[in-house]
Amino acid sequence: MDDLAATNGPSATNDGSGTDGGTPSAPAEARGSRAQPKTDKSEQTRALILETAMRLFQERGYEKTTMRAIATEAGVSVGNAYYYFSAKEFLIQGFYDRMTYDHAADARNRMADTRDFAERLEIALVSWLDTAAPYHEFAAQFFRTAADPSSALSPFSNESHPARATAVALFRDVLQGSDLAPKLDAELVELLPDVLWLHLMVVVLYWVFDRTEDTERTREFVRRSTPMAARVINLSRYRVFRPIVRDAKGLIQDFILPTIGKTAVK
Repeated sequence: MDDLAATNGPSATNDGSGTDGGTPSAPAEARGSRAQPKTDKSEQTRALILETAMRLFQERGYEKTTMRAIATEAGVSVGNAYYYFSAKEFLIQGFYDRMTYDHAADARNRMADTRDFAERLEIALVSWLDTAAPYHEFAAQFFRTAADPSSALSPFSNESHPARATAVALFRDVLQGSDLAPKLDAELVELLPDVLWLHLMVVVLYWVFDRTEDTERTREFVRRSTPMAARVINLSRYRVFRPIVRDAKGLIQDFILPTIGKTAVK
């Protein structure tokens, strides 16, 4: 009975844009959970619950950690914990939101001085690995749930839209801030941020199972795959490759993008 919601309240709403004018916006105050008063104390309480949950997930595992245990450790009532996070999986959503925001801010800062597309893309991917590094041991514990396409924890779910939108906006900046963007087909420029986010998902999958020190194999995978991806994208601007580019765009539009949730949960 621990994980039954104790209270009812209005759901938080947002447009899931994740950005404003090319810079990362602060995470929505309650993405996927209940609306909250806009007070410093409220934000502190929400942050305390989230930090406590992350620690307990690391210590006990996701499945064995109850909302009651999280509330007790955080020193709040169970009802109060549910007020900020209407179910345990939304604690993971809060974690996704926070880490994605931190990643976007760090990556934009790192790539500010370069316009080379391949360099910007590698910087963005390495930045994710560095941002996620403290959570590597814990990540595998809930991957089994996140891999379920019907789970709210899936990176493709509607519930994950806000964090995904923030990440896609970052990859839009990776491309549009580069010297390559003006040379590409406009339709391809529009689609590529989603495709680059999917490339990140491949990196994340490899990272989850990587047990080398400092996830060195994943870092090497990024170092070797990123120049290849950049070269393929660069070749798309030449006329001889236009038929292939059109076919690729059709596949992306018809089979890949429809599988990604596009709306934030209301």
